[in-house]
Order: sequence, then C-alpha cells, then structure tokens
Amino acid sequence: MGSWVHSSFCVARILGLLLLVGFVPNGGASEEASCDLFKGRWVLDENYPLYNPSSCPFIEREFSCQKNGRPDHFYTQYRWQPHDCDLARFDGVDFLERFREKSIMFVGDSLSRNQWQSLTCMLHSAVPNANYNVTRVDDVSIFTFTDYGLKVMLDRNVYLVDVVREKIGRVLKLDSIVGGKLWKEIDMLIFNTWHWWNRRGPSQPWDYVEVGGRVSKDIDRMVAFEKALMTWAGWVDSNIDPAKTKVFFQGISPSHYNGSQWGEPKARSCVGQKEPLLGSTYPGGLPPALSVLKNALSKITKPVTLLDVTNLSLLRKDGHPSIYGLGGTTAMDCSHWCLCGVPDTWNEILYNFIL
Repeated sequence: MGSWVHSSFCVARILGLLLLVGFVPNGGASEEASCDLFKGRWVLDENYPLYNPSSCPFIEREFSCQKNGRPDHFYTQYRWQPHDCDLARFDGVDFLERFREKSIMFVGDSLSRNQWQSLTCMLHSAVPNANYNVTRVDDVSIFTFTDYGLKVMLDRNVYLVDVVREKIGRVLKLDSIVGGKLWKEIDMLIFNTWHWWNRRGPSQPWDYVEVGGRVSKDIDRMVAFEKALMTWAGWVDSNIDPAKTKVFFQGISPSHYNGSQWGEPKARSCVGQKEPLLGSTYPGGLPPALSVLKNALSKITKPVTLLDVTNLSLLRKDGHPSIYGLGGTTAMDCSHWCLCGVPDTWNEILYNFIL
C-alpha cells in the first residue's frame, strides 16, 4: 500500500484531469480536453459485467459471491460513467500486448488481492485459451500469462513499512521499508494500505511501534499511517525511475457497516443491498484517511497516479460479499468486493490511464 507523487492524474487526452487535486499530469484517457474520471455516477448497462466469474476458476472463495449463493445479479451490471467524458471499455488483448514481456505488481492487503484477482480475471477472459500458471514465493503470488511473458504479481504487505520480529516482540517500524527491495525493476506498481491500521487485539500483527528510534506500545493510528506513507513516499523518490516504472496508489477502499451514512439508519451492514446509490456524492462524506493520503502524495517529487476510487466505491453499498463471502452466514463482509464487481471498475480506470 503505497502512493506516488504529483499524481499522473492527467492523461494525454485529459490535460485538466486531476490538476484540481494538485498532482502532476502524465498518461490517461478521455475524449474531452478536461475530465475527472472519478466524478460521475453508476449506470445500469446490459453490456456489463466484463466477464463471467464462472470463467475464472482461480477466484478465491471470499470474492466468489455468485458461487457462494448470492441470488441477485444486477450489482454486476453497473458501469461507472464520468460526468464529462466516457471511459474506454477495458480491452484485455490490448492490455496484454501493451505489457508483453513486462511485470505488474500489486502491493498491499486483501483489497490489493481483490484488485489483483479482478485484473487476472479480466485478462484471462479476454484470452481464455492462453496458457497461464500461478505460483507463490514467500508473500508474493505470481500469475503469469506465459504466451505474453506478462507477470501480474501480488506482494502481501499490509503496512508497506516493515514489521520485524525482535527480542521484545513484533515491532512495526514506521521508518523502515526494507521490504521495498521486492518492488524494484517492476514495470507497473499499484500500492495500497489502510485497512489494517486500526486493527487491535489478536488480529493486530505487531506488539510495539517504532518511529524516530523511539519504541512505544502504541501511538495514534492516523499519525502512524501518515508516517508510514511518508517513509513509502521517500522510497518512491529514491528508487523509482519514471522512464521504467509507472506507479499508482489504489486509494482508500471503503466499507459499509453503518446504514445511517447512506440514508438507511436501520441498516447495520450491507446485507440485502441490491443497488448502488444513484447520485454522485456519498451522504456520509469521505474518510479522513483520504486527506492524509493525498497530503502524503503531494510531497512526492516523482510522478504518481492516485486511483481515487473512494467516492465511486462508497456509492456501491451493494457490491460487498456480505453473507456470501468466506465466512458465509456466520460472518459479515462489507469490506471486500464481489467478483465480478467494483474492482473491475478500478482496473478499467487503470487501463484508461495507460492508454
């Protein structure tokens, strides 16, 4: 989970794209002179979804909502429509050709895995007879389209910075990013971090936090998040060659556990939600973490593109597994996303940025 500098938010055909967010132009797509791909609305489109999830046998159970028994399907048929332009429809064959003999890596937590699995499905469905293999080396999963020499990888790294086992226990080191050695020489990187920063108790994977040489039992989690982002930003500035590597940050993927945020105060989760909010703005507002992220990105000096998917995803209260995820009826998942589903739109926007 990381991010980049002056966002490559602008596109060859969209010079005005994200100047309003203060990031640098670089790459993109749109038919207008100026268009923010992230301002728009969801529209029902009979030409979606982009693939049938049954054609992707490698989708993990936690994202396989239809296989797990979800009876409704309209949530798969919504397309994101920017206000001032049209997104180019994802073309898997074109994507594969553009990245022939190259490498792509998602770095982050299970939301990165969600987007990684989405992209591999979108590509596989475009060339269903093409050879592929899936391997794993330590925390890195590698999906290789062997006919194209393309590796689409996932590095599970929930904080981006290091967690080191020492005599006192597991230490979250906000100033250290040794794990970044895995990210060098990759052609396209998509970072993400946020969902683990507020974990406490048995699910928290560290015992102490260290910053500036000082070890503490805990610190303010938003402060810790910001310090980790700045360490990551420093890594980007020191290690990325923009001529070789494109860098993206996934943005903050939202959860839906409180219906009062979208006008249904009696809803305590996303279960039973069958359609998105059809407006352009989420009533509950944007999460504070997004401002922290954008501030960190603004301090980077190398090109970076923020996939600012927070608001468009907030509108999709219907897109989560709910009781059709890994835990079934014994668990409620309103954090991850069904596949096919919302992460396909994240990747369709990603595709528009590389055109």
